[in-house]
Amino acid sequence: MLAAAAGAVTVPAVRTGMGLSPDCFGISKPSRNALEYLEYAWERGAGGVQAVLPSFDPAYLRQVRARAESLGMYLEIVTSLPKDGDTARFEATVRAAKEAGARCLRTVCLSGRRYETFSTLEQWKAFVADSHRRLEQAARVLERERFPAGVENHKDWTVEEMVPLFRRYGSPWLGVCIDWGNNIALLDDPLETAAALAPFAVNSHIKDMAVEESEDGFLLAEVPLGEGFLDLPGILETIRRARPAVRYSLDMLTRDPLRIPCLTETYWATMPDRPAPRLAKMLKTVRKNKPRKPLARPFAMPPEQARQLEQHNVLASIRYAAQVLGL
Repeated sequence: MLAAAAGAVTVPAVRTGMGLSPDCFGISKPSRNALEYLEYAWERGAGGVQAVLPSFDPAYLRQVRARAESLGMYLEIVTSLPKDGDTARFEATVRAAKEAGARCLRTVCLSGRRYETFSTLEQWKAFVADSHRRLEQAARVLERERFPAGVENHKDWTVEEMVPLFRRYGSPWLGVCIDWGNNIALLDDPLETAAALAPFAVNSHIKDMAVEESEDGFLLAEVPLGEGFLDLPGILETIRRARPAVRYSLDMLTRDPLRIPCLTETYWATMPDRPAPRLAKMLKTVRKNKPRKPLARPFAMPPEQARQLEQHNVLASIRYAAQVLGL
């Protein structure tokens, strides 16, 4: 079945308005450049992409805009926040994204995971201070250019931390890229996360998640839409009610399950004040929602089998989005 799914990508069985994030294909590794990724996603039935701009040349940007418009696809540009006080690259990306016809940017404060990146509370506090500076710089650029960007909840900020952050810096131009599953790693309920962040939503990463109890906490894995435990219709309606213009980009990462070591001391080093009921509720959720089938370990598979699984996961999610969620 996997081989058949992988081989049928040039003639998609269904087409959806949902787009694809570049992380959908970490194994296949197609080009993440806007022009090539638009074509790759179109062949698989997607309605848009989050991608990078490899060039700010006006001729290239016009080509990207024309191709996206001819396919009827949306474009969102992936970029980094300003760093070390230098906003030049960020400003240039914003202007290029506008010229390319993008609807917004997607960015992050932290590229890794909080509980793996920082081992002390002092390190976390330094990151928080730096993030405040970078968000303030980005906000000024976006407001001047009148162009929106969404900052993803990227296993860095808890919901209690992120809401005040965007009450302070948020505007019609700087908001959130709501990821439907990331904050599970920080013990936040997915529907509660969506409800809290939806008023700030600029864009969104749609995904479904499976969990499995482990010795030091639990395992967390992206699975095809409809195969996990998330209330997908509920999250979708929550975001739509608050921000109806948001577009949804599939973030189906085919990888080994992530270890969430929430029963270890090191996990809590940067979160000493998180209330104990958060942990109790999440462990109850994990025990209640056993995976429907064994969690895949693609990194242990032969390369071709892993690639076929990745294509299958994305195509299955596209079908679900179109046929069940109405995207």
